Amino acid sequence: MPDLTVSLIQSDLAWEDIEANLAMFDAKLDTIEAAVDLILLPEMFSTGFSMNAARLAEPMNGKAVAWLQAQAVQKKTHIAGSLMIQDNGRFYNRLIWARPDGTLATYDKKHLFGYAGEDKIYTAGTTHLTMEVKGWRIRPFICYDLRFPIWTRNLNLAYDLAIFVANWPARRSAHWRTLLKARAIENQAYVIGVNRVGKDGAGLDHDGHSAVISPMGEVLFEEAQKETIHTVVLYRDPLDDYRSQFPAWRDADREMLTIGEKSITQS
Repeated sequence: MPDLTVSLIQSDLAWEDIEANLAMFDAKLDTIEAAVDLILLPEMFSTGFSMNAARLAEPMNGKAVAWLQAQAVQKKTHIAGSLMIQDNGRFYNRLIWARPDGTLATYDKKHLFGYAGEDKIYTAGTTHLTMEVKGWRIRPFICYDLRFPIWTRNLNLAYDLAIFVANWPARRSAHWRTLLKARAIENQAYVIGVNRVGKDGAGLDHDGHSAVISPMGEVLFEEAQKETIHTVVLYRDPLDDYRSQFPAWRDADREMLTIGEKSITQS
């Protein structure tokens, strides 16, 4: 099976300024010259992590969604990041996955951050999304989902790569870094975390620590404090060899299969 090339963009975000953020990411995407299979943006990349959904959330045919579609088509790659979305009278923290042909897949954040009141504004998702790219099964999650191992459990090796897009604050960056490694080790999968940097409109500092973790828990890439665009090649053979030589995944708790949430797999 071929290897997978992924670019992650760790950036500051203009607070609640959709136009400014889309223009900024336009410029950053243009600097990615190598052919990549997937580009990853942070959580709520067009606004920052805001509770002002009544003013800022857009429909699925809105400006930021259309921008993602256009970029995926132009760059001939998959692009994913989360946005504030209004759908059927409800607000969602929704990851939008744009394919190279411009079609979309979505994942709604399951675990809403009650400490910040996210659960009072947004509606929680109930369904996993698993995307297939070049034979790789990729499962996206959003920020706070990282803390909940049952929801992220890789039963029967359902995915090869877990993605966490985030606005994770600097004061809890030790948790972010530890949990990314834990999710990789326990699920025998690659893990990529894409966080932002800079201070948001609520006064919270973000120090990045976007990272790529191997299935064995090795840090293949990590960057703190500054904006960065990093492209990584994920190699398939080491993943398959490790799972075959140390098949801990076979001994997972079978009762986990009864969680009840649906999983959707799309190419």
